[in-house]
Amino acid sequence: MKIVKSPSESKTIVTDLVLPSETNSINTLFGGELLARMDRAASIAAQRHSEKVVVTASVNHVAFNNTIPLGSIVTIKAKVSRAFKTSMEVYLDVWYNDNNNWNTPIKANEAIFTFVAVDEKRKPVVIPQLKPETSEEKKRFDGALRRRQLSLVLAGKIKAEEATELKALFK
Repeated sequence: MKIVKSPSESKTIVTDLVLPSETNSINTLFGGELLARMDRAASIAAQRHSEKVVVTASVNHVAFNNTIPLGSIVTIKAKVSRAFKTSMEVYLDVWYNDNNNWNTPIKANEAIFTFVAVDEKRKPVVIPQLKPETSEEKKRFDGALRRRQLSLVLAGKIKAEEATELKALFK
């Protein structure tokens, strides 16, 4: 296993169609259906990075910005945005094309999931570090530490004064 990997090594693209059984009463994709699709795509990206079995630790952020109509083609793009000791953040972007815009994808959603790599006894294991390459990857990498600290503070796992990256935002 490599010690350091790039986000592109975890890149996962999942494309699927929105079927009638997956829509609500206004013929748009159920939010829960989209979350399940995102969880699967994100877990593949996390497994590609860690080369281990992974489990979903949290869904840190989901933004349902646009509804996705029945019959649309949905594309989910997932990449590891930061690796910690045993956990990793995966950033997802969701796009769709419908009958009115075949050539112009519309960004529907984005989300951030956290995964933990585990061994055969389901104990956390050390994973490769991540070296971002593009400007977007660097931005997401930098933001991941602040998001992690905020989650830890809100969960009561660290004290607010220990969240140095968050404190730096307010100086």
